[in-house]
Amino acid sequence: MSKDYPVPSGYLERETEVKKSRFIARVYPVSSRDEVREHVARAHRDYPDARHVCWAYQIGRPGSAAEAAMNDDGEPSGTAGKPILNVVQHKDMGDVLVIVVRYFGGIKLGAGGLVRAYAGAAESVLSEVGRTIQQIRVQAEVVLGFADEQPLRHWCEGHEGHIESIQYSNRVNALVSVPEARATEFAAFCDAQKLDYRLET
Repeated sequence: MSKDYPVPSGYLERETEVKKSRFIARVYPVSSRDEVREHVARAHRDYPDARHVCWAYQIGRPGSAAEAAMNDDGEPSGTAGKPILNVVQHKDMGDVLVIVVRYFGGIKLGAGGLVRAYAGAAESVLSEVGRTIQQIRVQAEVVLGFADEQPLRHWCEGHEGHIESIQYSNRVNALVSVPEARATEFAAFCDAQKLDYRLET
């Protein structure tokens, strides 16, 4: 079974209206809780006078997500975050955050109405966002000299590699992630450069 899974290809925003309440739904690809916090904070900044900013996310492969959470932001418990998360899980998409901003229109929707409205807002944005396949990545610890850092960065730029962290002492210690399919290429590069590396298995 493939370990690759679909993730949102980018940011998208859609607005729906239910009984004069405005629901502004945003979807983002995310890979960490810090990213989730940043996007939620931005929604609060973008819509400072909104009544509620509700959200749900899951990180990792759909069906076995490494992490998932939701927030009702003052709506009755279970009427906002949970329906958003349900739609996210139903869409079989990983590494995804959906935020729904609500402007109250003066007409109470009731618990059932809220559930339908938040689920509908999440559906409106998730059904339109593009999908891309998240490749499983492997990490490597690399110890190198200062002169080798630029060639390593150059290789990563051309081969979908990411330098996750880098520390400097008398040598350079880098944590690099590469798509699983490129692990042997990366090993060959390190061997050719005579770099000391350890690939996770």
